[in-house]
Amino acid sequence: MNIYQKSIQLKERKRGFHLITSEITQALPEICGLKAGMCQVFIQHTSASLSINENADPTVRADFEMYFNKAVPENDPDYLHDYEGSDDMPAHLKAALLGSSVTIPIRNGRLALGTWQGVYLCEHRNYGGPRNIIITAWGE
Repeated sequence: MNIYQKSIQLKERKRGFHLITSEITQALPEICGLKAGMCQVFIQHTSASLSINENADPTVRADFEMYFNKAVPENDPDYLHDYEGSDDMPAHLKAALLGSSVTIPIRNGRLALGTWQGVYLCEHRNYGGPRNIIITAWGE
C-alpha cells in the first residue's frame, strides 16, 4: 500500500460555497497512480467546512449559502461567543453541521465522484482568509 499526503493553502475566498475538486487533484497528482484507494481531505479551521455536492449548476451553491444563513442567522442575541464579529459564531455552527473532512474513493487513478459531484470549500466567514487543508491518499 502507498500513502501520500500534502498540505496546501487555498486562496482566500468570499463567503459562500466554492468548488475545490481540481485544486485537490492538482495538489496530489500521485492519486493518478492508484488503481484503488481512498482520499481524505481535512480542513484545519473551525469556521469553514468541506462538503460534497452538485458541481455543475452554480445556483445550488447560492442556495446552500441562502439556506445556511437562514438556518444559522447572525446577530442572535443568545450567542455568547460574539467578540470576533457577528459572522463568527454562526460560522462555527455551520462548520460543525457540515464537517471538517470528506472521504472519496479512488478508482483507476481518479477520484470516484459521481457525475455531478464536486468537493466544496464552505467559507462561512466574511473575511476568513486563506484556508489550510491536508489531503491524504492511500491505496494500491
